[in-house]
This record gives sequence, structure tokens and C-alpha cells, in this order.
Amino acid sequence: MENQKVKLFSDGACRGNPGIGGAGAVITDDSDRVLWEGSQYLGQCTNNIAEYQALILGLKGALVCGYKNLEIYLDSELLANQINGSYKVRNENLKILMQEVRRLLSSFASSEVRHVLRCHNARADRLANLAIDEHRK
Repeated sequence: MENQKVKLFSDGACRGNPGIGGAGAVITDDSDRVLWEGSQYLGQCTNNIAEYQALILGLKGALVCGYKNLEIYLDSELLANQINGSYKVRNENLKILMQEVRRLLSSFASSEVRHVLRCHNARADRLANLAIDEHRK
């Protein structure tokens, strides 16, 4: 498990922006077998905050499972570019969340962040929306 490279997919969902938010994250192996998944209701937030919270949820899940090498897939181009340093984080709330992301990323031996189209992030999106739906029942 120490040297196994896993894929982390995360996605935030918001009903309105700002609106009621949820976070979802999925960790798979190279064969796309689900190794871990999580979801979290976020309450009122913006879509960007939901995206950050989803990544944080997934990073914490990877740490708990003991994974050290991550390929991270995000459908938020903004978040991917902010982590990779192409875009600056200007929003104060996002700066705080970015500090948490960076702190968590420093716990891994390796991590690569890639932007993917939404259609390649369906599992995480489903979990984020499920967190909202389950809370509203």
C-alpha cells in the first residue's frame, strides 16, 4: 500500500451559488476499483468552497487509508490551476482552505493534480449531491 499509486477524484456541489453544498470524494486503484469513498454535507457555501472541501475530504480519506502516492483529478479548473500555481488564490476564505490543502498534500510522498472534464468525475459528483439530498430528507 505504501508505494501503490491511487487515483483521488473529488467534487463539490452547490444548489445555488452560494447555496446548500455537499462534498464527495472517491479513491480508486489503476483498475478503477473503488478503495474508499466519502461524502459530507456542507450547509451554506459557495461552489468554490465546496470544491475545496471535497478535496480536503478526499485527502484526509487517503491519509487514513495509508496511501502515499496520489493522482488527483478535479473537474474544477480553478482549483486545479490554483493548486498547480497557475492562478493565484485571491479570496480570503479560499486562502484558508488552500493552506489546509497544502498542509495535507505535504503528508504524501507524491501527488499530481489534473483537471478532468465533469463526465470523468461522475462518482464524486454523485456523492456530493447525495450528501445534500440525504441531509434534506
